[in-house]
Amino acid sequence: IAMALELAKAGVDVLLLEAGGTEHEERSHDFYRGRVLNTDLHQPLEDHRERRLGGSTTVWGGRMVPYDPIDFETRPWMADSVWPVTYDEVAQWFPLANRYAEAGEFDYSSEHVFGQDQRPMIAGFHGTAFSTDTMERFSCPTDFGSRYRERLAASQKIRVLLNAAVTDIVLDEAGTRVTQLEVRRPGGDRFTVAADHIVLAAGGLETTRLLLASRSVQRDGIGNAHGNLGRFYMAHIAGTVGSFQPTGAVDNAYQVAEDGTYCRRRLALRPEAQRASKIGGFICRLHHTRIADPSHGSGVLSALRLGRSAVPVRFRTRLVDDESSASDMLHHAMNVVRDVPGIARFARQMIFDHRLAARKFPSVVIKPRSNCYSLDFHAEQEPNYNSRVWLGTDVDAFGMPRLEVDWRYSQKDVETIGTSLALFAKDAADSNSGVFSYDPKQVEDEMTRYGAYAGHHLGSTRMGSDPRRSVVGAECRVHGVANLYVAGGSVFATSSQANPTLTMLALALRLAHTLGAPAAEHATPHMAEVAG
Repeated sequence: IAMALELAKAGVDVLLLEAGGTEHEERSHDFYRGRVLNTDLHQPLEDHRERRLGGSTTVWGGRMVPYDPIDFETRPWMADSVWPVTYDEVAQWFPLANRYAEAGEFDYSSEHVFGQDQRPMIAGFHGTAFSTDTMERFSCPTDFGSRYRERLAASQKIRVLLNAAVTDIVLDEAGTRVTQLEVRRPGGDRFTVAADHIVLAAGGLETTRLLLASRSVQRDGIGNAHGNLGRFYMAHIAGTVGSFQPTGAVDNAYQVAEDGTYCRRRLALRPEAQRASKIGGFICRLHHTRIADPSHGSGVLSALRLGRSAVPVRFRTRLVDDESSASDMLHHAMNVVRDVPGIARFARQMIFDHRLAARKFPSVVIKPRSNCYSLDFHAEQEPNYNSRVWLGTDVDAFGMPRLEVDWRYSQKDVETIGTSLALFAKDAADSNSGVFSYDPKQVEDEMTRYGAYAGHHLGSTRMGSDPRRSVVGAECRVHGVANLYVAGGSVFATSSQANPTLTMLALALRLAHTLGAPAAEHATPHMAEVAG
């Protein structure tokens, strides 16, 4: 959607093909189903995805974080950490991406936004390995389908076709150019589309499936001459671990910037520490202790545990994960009784500031009465050739093979988590700001408790200069095919510690500028503007 709007500004005629409609429909959603080899490590393929206008922005949480310069560096200690573009080439599109996502100004330094006199995140903390200055910004979260639908309809350069699913990409006999797309609609209608340039932006999994399934000329799938298509499949490594007892005050609440955007500080591993320890990126947030343990003393957390079945499925696993004994359940009930006013305040906030507000309060942040916290971490996954998706034998209603997934992590991922936790414990101890305790032997179990971070489908059409180790080049064009491009997280060469949306948008806007440049010479577009 962002690309279509930018291309239209440049004077380019755009046909936007959307496989779904404007609302969630089970019939349409069924096309996303597939097979997961290890269900303990990866959620069902249809989860956290939406086949409708706006895609997964219709259900996302809105967290925006930029990649760091180190994420684009070739790091010898991280396998296949090679990007064909520099940080600066991508970062110039971050501000515009931020505006499309309605996440306020492109400034992710807490000191810049809120000043140096703000209360410290952890009193007395001065880390050599970790910084508390970086922060997350949150989109409304913006549903791109509803937010930009009127602008799409009003543009004389954009035509949107709903319920129009591309089922095959047809190449010329030489396999060097797309001649047409085959499209099917739910009622059985079929038609073809021809265009000067084709951009696949169907999501990290569906784009890969379509390339794999288009086998009439390139028998292993388009862009798969060297067997890389579907390989290097990444997500993020995330979990909740340990116990942090601060010696002083803690401020881990959301802050509101002058532009109204919700922001939240986090503990981020410094680039120097990554290089010195030869590990991947890592961030963590101070989090309440596990909900199942009633010793936290929080009536709100206990109410969530007692009402577990009412918590939406997409939050339930990580929010209320452990089992509780009968005595624990009684203790939870006592917490609820003692904290009725706190529960009432929480309920009001969730109703008025989250559910009903246009810009929603992002998530549950509870200050535990025990003043004891766990670390909620989010870490980079090393690119892994053996982590992959491919076509299975089962087919969907249009006859397209469904995907099968074998997501894998590496020993480097375990090392990244374990070393980062040890570095935070040392920073806390050295600054006398608290004590962080955890069991190093349990790191691997804790980091795989929830498996691959849901919804972050990265790397399966990875970007690179060498066609022998990648699928698309620096300009996001499929190697060897003159007019076929990919936009989305599947082109990522590394995952970073950052949520992918901001960088996905930046790469897509960069591609739009590249494709629109010839027309822009005559159309004088305003590429830096995002109209209201």
